[in-house]
Amino acid sequence: MLSNALGSRSLSRINLDSTTIFDVATYGAKGDGKTDDSPAFMNAWNAACQAEPNDRSILVIPEGKTFLLKPVSFSGPCKPSSVYVQVSGNIVGPTMKTDWIGYHIDTWLSFSMVNGLTVSGSGQINGQGPLWWENACIGTPPPGTSCHAPVALMFKRCNGLRLNGLTHVNSPRVHITITTCNNVIVSNLHIIAPETSPNTDGINVASSTNVNIRDSFIETGDDCIAISGGSSNVKISGIMCGPGHGISIGALGKGGADVVENIEVRNCTMQKTLAGVRIKSWQGGSGYARNISFKAIKFDAVYNPILIDQYYCPTQQDCINSTSAIRLSDISYSGITGTSMMDSVINLSCSESVACTNIAMDNVYISSVIPGRKVFGKCINAHGRISHVKPWFNCLKP
Repeated sequence: MLSNALGSRSLSRINLDSTTIFDVATYGAKGDGKTDDSPAFMNAWNAACQAEPNDRSILVIPEGKTFLLKPVSFSGPCKPSSVYVQVSGNIVGPTMKTDWIGYHIDTWLSFSMVNGLTVSGSGQINGQGPLWWENACIGTPPPGTSCHAPVALMFKRCNGLRLNGLTHVNSPRVHITITTCNNVIVSNLHIIAPETSPNTDGINVASSTNVNIRDSFIETGDDCIAISGGSSNVKISGIMCGPGHGISIGALGKGGADVVENIEVRNCTMQKTLAGVRIKSWQGGSGYARNISFKAIKFDAVYNPILIDQYYCPTQQDCINSTSAIRLSDISYSGITGTSMMDSVINLSCSESVACTNIAMDNVYISSVIPGRKVFGKCINAHGRISHVKPWFNCLKP
């Protein structure tokens, strides 16, 4: 029975003498997709989190069942040095907005202050997004409108986090948010939402350090991956992105000062995305984003392949006009190829008052999806150098 729940591969890595298993079914979870299993999950979590003496606890969500959960917060600190959440079954969100009455509406499933946490398995997490998308508060919603959709899965202050193998479907808003975490590895995920679904970013990283996101398929209605302020030492590789809005640094500066540094994006493919690799910031911000590299990127019919946008204002309403801006520097693009749906394939729109500096482009070749159609690059107050770039452009200042 234990082997079926965890899989022989997981068992081979776990010393059972120092491990305690907590199956949500044992704590009363029905798994019929209709019964609210939140209380049973909370009881199982509390037992796993406070178990002693042992080195690790394993919370098992068994296969072959679908568990309906209302908003749940899995909080630490926990007594075991590591906690595994083995998701073999499926988890679905509430089916009506009235099911959220009395709950904090920002997040559906959250883990906070749990060090040594691993969430893995072959199961699916379905956020019932269509319930929220029709009234998503895009632009200026009518007065009195209640429509702020929740993040499906949030990790906050979880150091040593490992997230692996799951399928995430139809989040109301962002699928996965990682905030104020250190030493994180995210791998082998499949994140799916319709291209038209609003604000359904795949993975958002904020105020976190030493994050590695790799080998995943992300198909959403917004950024596949977005790196927000306070983040550093982030590596992204092996991502198949599309549909969606590409891989983004930002948007930075909306709340004032933001800092981002040491970001590497490599060996990723963007397919029919609204943007490829972009850095975006609001006018009026302060701080910096530096030491950012994009390597070995492939574009397939992308709309804005390479984009720096320091005039970010997606609604185009009440846009700020300010001389203050995030300072961008030490940005490199190398080994980048592919096709664009637009004629403008490289757009470096930096602040007119705070220049982008030390931009380097090497071996960048982007053409139109229409054979023979001319494409071009353009700049505003961007400084750096280019080598072996097509289309060639001369607006980059020394």
